[in-house]
Amino acid sequence: MLFRRQILIRAFKIFDLVVMAFSFALATVAIYYRPGSAFFYQFLSMRIKVQNFALFIGFVIIWHIIFSFFRLYHSRRLSSRWEEMIDIIKATSLGTAVIFIASLLLKLIMITLPFLAVFWVGSSGITILNRLVLRYTLKRFRVRGRNLRNMLIVGTNPRAVQFAGKIEKRPELGYRLVGFVDEECAVNGEFKKAGYALVSGFNGFPAFLIDHVVDEVVISLPMKSLYDQASRIVTLCEEQGIIVRFLSDLFNLKQGQSKVEQFEDDSVVTVSTGTMKGWEVLVKRAMDFLASLILLIIFTPVFFVVSTLIKFTSPGPVFFLQERVGLNKRRFRLYKFRTMVHGAEKMQTELEAQNEVSGPVFKIKNDPRITPIGRFLRKTSIDELPQLINVLKGDMSLVGPRPLPVRDYEGFDEDWHRRRFSVRPGITCLWQIDGRSNIQFKDWMKLDMEYIDHWSLALDLKILLETIPAVMKGSGAA
Repeated sequence: MLFRRQILIRAFKIFDLVVMAFSFALATVAIYYRPGSAFFYQFLSMRIKVQNFALFIGFVIIWHIIFSFFRLYHSRRLSSRWEEMIDIIKATSLGTAVIFIASLLLKLIMITLPFLAVFWVGSSGITILNRLVLRYTLKRFRVRGRNLRNMLIVGTNPRAVQFAGKIEKRPELGYRLVGFVDEECAVNGEFKKAGYALVSGFNGFPAFLIDHVVDEVVISLPMKSLYDQASRIVTLCEEQGIIVRFLSDLFNLKQGQSKVEQFEDDSVVTVSTGTMKGWEVLVKRAMDFLASLILLIIFTPVFFVVSTLIKFTSPGPVFFLQERVGLNKRRFRLYKFRTMVHGAEKMQTELEAQNEVSGPVFKIKNDPRITPIGRFLRKTSIDELPQLINVLKGDMSLVGPRPLPVRDYEGFDEDWHRRRFSVRPGITCLWQIDGRSNIQFKDWMKLDMEYIDHWSLALDLKILLETIPAVMKGSGAA
């Protein structure tokens, strides 16, 4: 079985590189081929030069490294097809981005954005189709009792029993449950009721491995009390080349996601919440930087006009600077056009009794401190434009939970509210397109958690597009 798997993996690697080369050729033909076009033939002539051949080989090597980085050649039995498809798209997107950057640095004029678009669609589509066909083929084999792996579960607690039930309900995964390993005294009623076989105790585990075929061992033990036994089992499996999986409930995590990484000689388990991680975060920051820079240039005349209006209609500075709480509770100075009378913050204590919203935040619909021009700026959200400077600096993002004043943060009385600071704050978020200032504090926090837990680049784009009509209507602005 191991030999067949090695052959399959090598076939995968070769196929992926062939797909990459084919997608290059497909993009070349799609973009540059025209009947009788001399430019197309010049392109083909250029490709056979030694330096261009070496460059292409470099792209192939990088492509292989990226696919390996996303673990596309590891076992995917327990992962869904959607997870694999997402990883493929991540790999092809990163690979395409690398080619694009290389084309800019090396001035490869033939690699244009349309060329890369065709290349990305071709490489992504063909690779995904290949994996789906393989999944379907293996599923048919496994349902018929072929390509099976023998699984042994260590532990008889309810979680181990539930996991075994899930495995048995999914014959397409290709697992044959050998039995359970635990001490007789630890066996509970739920395990006996399920009717599974207890094939060995901890002391008899080494002998059981010698006499039986075991491909994978799943450990479901309370690590606090049975760490020594679990450690010995892992060491024994490692020595014999047997795959080990863990059902760890050491910290009883409800929202955290764990990931195992290798740092020199240590295996590090990282627990994090939300979905903001990986290459998408880099893309998000790059988009923030470019978009804020372009928008600041475009809105330069607006800055000049608004600054003039503020200066000539009320005494005080043009900009309002306030300390806000940002990523992981870092403090930064937020920029806004001043919409209140100078010294408005000192007057807030006198108005606390008139606060119209629940929770620690402070809002008054008809705040007497707001200037006439300030009311217009707030209604149209023009007062928020200077925050593009914060986005450019990296204090904020275009999309993210709104940054709160220190006064509001200090009023938080529930720890789960503070998870909103695990991501970079933004100019707009779900709160802005779903009620804005009219929404209650508890619902505001829930929307922030929803954004964090379901974040994607597509969600950011959706929020940005829906923010425009919300601002145009001016509903809920304060």
